[in-house]
Amino acid sequence: MQPFELPDFYVPYPARLNPHLESARTHTMAWAREMRMLDDARDPGTPDVWTASQLEAMDYALLCAYTHPDCDATELDLVTDWYVWVFYFDDHFLEVFKKPQDQEGARVYLDRLPLFMSLDPPEPRNAVERGLADLWARTVPAKSQAWLARFSESTLNLLRESRWELSNISTGRIPNPVEYVEMRRKVGGAPWSADLAEHAAGIEVPERVVGTRPLRVLKDTFADGVHLRNDIFSYQRETESEGEINNSVLVMERFLDVVPQVAADTVNDLLTSRLRQFENTAVTELPQLFEDHRLKPVERASVSAYVKALQDWQSGCHEWHLRSSRYMNKKKPIGMSATRIPALLRSARISLPHVPHQRVGPTPLPDFDVPYPARVNPHRAAAGRGTVEWCREMGMFDPQPRLPDPIWSAESVTGMALEICGASLAPDASPDALDLGVQWLACGTYGDDYFPAVYNRDRDMGGAKLFAARASAFMPLDCGVVPAPENPFEAALGDVWRRTAETMNHDGRREFRATVEHMVESWLWELNNHLQSRVPDPVDYLEMRRRTFGSELTMALSRIGRAHEIPAHVFETRTLREIEASVMDVGCLINDCFSYQKEIEYEGELNNGVLAVQNFFGCGRDEALPIVNDLITSRRQQFEQLAEHELPALCDELGLDATARTALASYLDELRDWMAGILKWHRESDRYHERAAPRPRVPFPSGPGTSAFRLAAARSGSAGAQAGEGSPSGAAR
Repeated sequence: MQPFELPDFYVPYPARLNPHLESARTHTMAWAREMRMLDDARDPGTPDVWTASQLEAMDYALLCAYTHPDCDATELDLVTDWYVWVFYFDDHFLEVFKKPQDQEGARVYLDRLPLFMSLDPPEPRNAVERGLADLWARTVPAKSQAWLARFSESTLNLLRESRWELSNISTGRIPNPVEYVEMRRKVGGAPWSADLAEHAAGIEVPERVVGTRPLRVLKDTFADGVHLRNDIFSYQRETESEGEINNSVLVMERFLDVVPQVAADTVNDLLTSRLRQFENTAVTELPQLFEDHRLKPVERASVSAYVKALQDWQSGCHEWHLRSSRYMNKKKPIGMSATRIPALLRSARISLPHVPHQRVGPTPLPDFDVPYPARVNPHRAAAGRGTVEWCREMGMFDPQPRLPDPIWSAESVTGMALEICGASLAPDASPDALDLGVQWLACGTYGDDYFPAVYNRDRDMGGAKLFAARASAFMPLDCGVVPAPENPFEAALGDVWRRTAETMNHDGRREFRATVEHMVESWLWELNNHLQSRVPDPVDYLEMRRRTFGSELTMALSRIGRAHEIPAHVFETRTLREIEASVMDVGCLINDCFSYQKEIEYEGELNNGVLAVQNFFGCGRDEALPIVNDLITSRRQQFEQLAEHELPALCDELGLDATARTALASYLDELRDWMAGILKWHRESDRYHERAAPRPRVPFPSGPGTSAFRLAAARSGSAGAQAGEGSPSGAAR
């Protein structure tokens, strides 16, 4: 019996089949036998992984013929061999290391594999090493060093991050949804597939745009689509036969406390959302990218061919999953499970633009799981007074050319009480350091208010891009002369940059400036959503929110301050990146809960995490808030799990000395202070209080699109619908 009925997938592009399929089947069977992957020709001591009949039934040549329909026979043979190798690696790793939970053996095995990503590899000891050495020699000569570096990184991620899956299995720990999606991109291998798609298509994405947001999002959404689809098809095999717990259906099942059918439908909704994000990025952001970076016609053609290759891959992969013996792919010919009706209705409804300025009333705040005491800097009051005067000096209380009414006043800044936040984020800072920290908060917060007041109001993307482009000029790496400021944000940025950067080395300045640039550039993303009246996809929202909130900026200051104690490469490890990302998400989502009424009712904002959850589930505010709070809790708990279990092991693995370990422990305490301080400030600041004179109410749309039936049924186990109008159910705490 299947644990659930397969959902109705969103597959907008027709799958096509490469005409060289049969020759690829013949070639890859012979290649697998030559690499000693099959039971009739395996290395001594290697467990039975595949028989020839099993390899034939899984039909990886069909996968590659569907996913790369236009390449020639030689290229199809190469690509098919790569996929045979990667699936063999996955199954071999399962038998040899996952099932016996041999973490040390896995570490030694994985550390040796990069040696075979070379034109002069050592003697291979097994089929995985032998296959990798052969494929590397056949792949590398055709591509540039830039592509090779990207492909090497993707391959290493695929190999090394398998230890994350093994660690979860060993501890019985099911990851939270955010952690899972981000880590699955590495262990699942789809970014590796995206790089290989360039090879198969005979093109390369221009290196100068590879790291831009549109190309990054295209790759990430492609990866998420591939992995979420695979998890639905592979759920039965993984959970019933392999003891696997790293599967998005299982993640949703546990996180939402729902039955597998509802979890599978939810994962399918997320898959659909990610594919639509892919389309939105291709249609609305790539044309701007082409112009902003002045791509030549041949470069634009390469990027367009890359998009087409990823579309072909998605549709072809789906067709293969429906046919391969590896997966659960039988669908009931007639009828459907009654539990799926709400999900089908949701997928069929037309997505309407969000109506701004809905009357939502005060937000009934949940009990946040932030158990750290908020410490307070004794110089807080002086920092508050100093910041008000500093804001006045920077011109923040003055009318601006496009804003005859000032955004801020001395009274509003006093009530905002940014010094409460700064004093808890840095409870041990000196008076001067605290002043600087609070003024950084004021600079970023003013910019966050100024930008939408001017550019969102006027729908002025051109002016917004110029505003963002000018920011770097006020952060010179040599701390030299800056242009004359055109607004208070530029004046403030130039002032706090000079006072901060003069104590940093060149690398520190470059790293810190990048975080400020990321924050300012992320405001363009928010504006782009407003121009489309589009509530963002939940994954895209959360990943961009870390930048719009400025949390990257504050953490970069802490990292740079410890550069002499903690080696830079430590902060590049997965463990430290995950620690920081989990903390950022806690702060960002807490802010979204507190600011919900201010943003939704008074400002007509679309970029809010609670609203993103509402839009995704088709529910109301009061159904979305518990989900957001559960996510805050799971991310905070993930932080502690990483700090308690993974970080000590990482310190041992890297051989860090006592100084570095002590500094890391202190850094973790700073992050705890950060979470506690963020919550304390939101509770004590008046920035998010209900306004005395709210705008006229805009009627909330009614009808099927506002029903929370599906989510209510999923979370309560009943089939009764609940209203999802987001009306207040109690006063804010």
